[in-house]
Amino acid sequence: MDKFAEFVSNHLVLSAPFFGLLAYWIFGELKNRASGVGTVGAKDAIQLMNHSNAVVIDVREEKEVIDGMIINSVHIPLDDLQNQLKKIEKYKDKPVIVSCRTGNRSGKACNVLRKNGFLQVYNLRGGILAWQKENLPLVKK
Repeated sequence: MDKFAEFVSNHLVLSAPFFGLLAYWIFGELKNRASGVGTVGAKDAIQLMNHSNAVVIDVREEKEVIDGMIINSVHIPLDDLQNQLKKIEKYKDKPVIVSCRTGNRSGKACNVLRKNGFLQVYNLRGGILAWQKENLPLVKK
């Protein structure tokens, strides 16, 4: 442990960003858990879709979904989500996976859904980009 402390003190330029990112990541995870929002990777999302009838809500903009969406997903842009909750109200008791391009906007959408009574809300970690990186299919709208 002494060598670790010595390394940190001798390499502050390297250590400070590392500990900053670590704190940022831990804070984000704790915030998600406190809000009741989980995160799932692409393969776990498929398991939820196949075995628990999870629905995918895609919160990207119209111009983004032209390139493709996860099969059977419901498209509601983030800016319209609050106004279109009635459209997805029937999914309140089902697992809901929220996707966007990278996982940032979908995190915000997850919080909106939880505040409006959705019980099982998951953010697709890495968004559609992670989905594509796993070579998983997208369908054209």
